[in-house]
Amino acid sequence: QVQLIESGGGLVQAGGSLRLSCAASGRIFSSYAMGWFRQAPGKEREIVASISGTGITTRYADSVKGRSTISRDNGKNTMFLQMNSLEPEDTAIYYCASRGAPYVSMTPKEYRYWGQGTQVTVSS
Repeated sequence: QVQLIESGGGLVQAGGSLRLSCAASGRIFSSYAMGWFRQAPGKEREIVASISGTGITTRYADSVKGRSTISRDNGKNTMFLQMNSLEPEDTAIYYCASRGAPYVSMTPKEYRYWGQGTQVTVSS
């Protein structure tokens, strides 16, 4: 059974930073690509960033490019999302997810396992 547990969300002022973490268990972590997604109230879930199994390849949504960095520590089965210069529009529940393949993907339906999410709220 694969488990993904997010942490690090919270309330931050606009312009601030947060670092989200996703702890994984139940499979060979380094074999699978991972992603961060978010869902704001009344909106569909959208991709934030994706990282390959090795961590070498990353992709970002245009809305966070230049402000966020996705990374992973395969030795600790953990993925991270460093978010800087946060804006009120970044307010959402952030989810981590795992694919069944090692390559990055910006498509939510290609992710097989999902965490429960962590709330990020950015005040203006």
